[in-house]
Amino acid sequence: MVVVHIIEPFASGVALFVNSLTKVLGDDEHIVIHGERKDEIEAHLVKKGFNTSNVKFIPWKSAHRKVNMVKDVQALFEIHSILKRLKKAQLCDVVHLHSAKSGFLGRIACRMLGIKNVFYTPNGASFLSTDSAVKRFLFKGLEVFANKLCGKVICSSASEFNEYKKLGIKTLYVNNGVETVARQDETARNTSEKFRIITCGRIVAQKNPELFNEIASYFVGLDNFEFVWVGDGPDADLLHAKNIKITGWLDKNAVYDLIKSGDVYLSTSQYEGLSFAALEAMSLKKALLLSDCVGNRDIIRQGVNGDLFSNKRAAITKIIQYQNNREMLEVMGALSKDIKKTEYDMQHNFRIYKDIYLGRPYISNTLMKRWTFN
Repeated sequence: MVVVHIIEPFASGVALFVNSLTKVLGDDEHIVIHGERKDEIEAHLVKKGFNTSNVKFIPWKSAHRKVNMVKDVQALFEIHSILKRLKKAQLCDVVHLHSAKSGFLGRIACRMLGIKNVFYTPNGASFLSTDSAVKRFLFKGLEVFANKLCGKVICSSASEFNEYKKLGIKTLYVNNGVETVARQDETARNTSEKFRIITCGRIVAQKNPELFNEIASYFVGLDNFEFVWVGDGPDADLLHAKNIKITGWLDKNAVYDLIKSGDVYLSTSQYEGLSFAALEAMSLKKALLLSDCVGNRDIIRQGVNGDLFSNKRAAITKIIQYQNNREMLEVMGALSKDIKKTEYDMQHNFRIYKDIYLGRPYISNTLMKRWTFN
């Protein structure tokens, strides 16, 4: 089977999703048609993480991040041309679209070419990404329109699945998953005197660095607290509290070591598909303190492996409680690891996509229920 993946944001969690999928479905051939976001990471660096024995890459040169009518029409014509060549060469058994722009333009192109076996994974619904009621209405309309063209929607979390159901879009979901983190059985306890709150990801509006900074600012002057943001991004200037350290981008092992050294994993995201970084923190036995948003709320068992918060005050209160009871965090961290193993295992969850591609029903590992689109 040849699976064609179309991905505009060839970076961060979406690229990791496609990478994970190609690894698990290693017996199949994969063609990745990708854009590039040089301001975040160059495409050749992303490709290094892929197993190139079963993955080929085709650049989607005209794909751009922002909505631009002229550039988006160019991107549509280019993706149509690429898919037309692949279809003619019989290298297009399945088309899997990743993220909103790829999902919209890709479904138009597939409809024009009569390609039937099409799937779309939002990895964070576009209509959840804005506070503007007008933009939210527009993005919802585009999702409904594109869904009528062709293709089937596969969400990466139950809460995202529920948001699409509200739009009347027939969908299902497969939980994201991560590999068992190397060296995770080593002690993960923070041996320093400081209570370390850590997060990982791009510093962009979606991750709400402004809220992260407000939370950290409360603890400025209290030398036994420190905040660490692993990553970088265009909104790094919003993290200006004196007790925040921005590490920049690090290799995977260095990231794991930093997360293991933390006491609590904090996410202030406005929305998620299902965060790979939070899942890796679970694998590393971390208690989670996550904003109550789509994607985040799926992985929290309130008071068991962590907590959800709805505002700055609630997050600060929880951090103080955690700092006064580190032994409780160790128990929460162990439970995080157990939940990750049973519900968010990469090998188990991503194999489900093969059944979906072939039109077979599959067993949901969380609901123990047989799912089909019909």
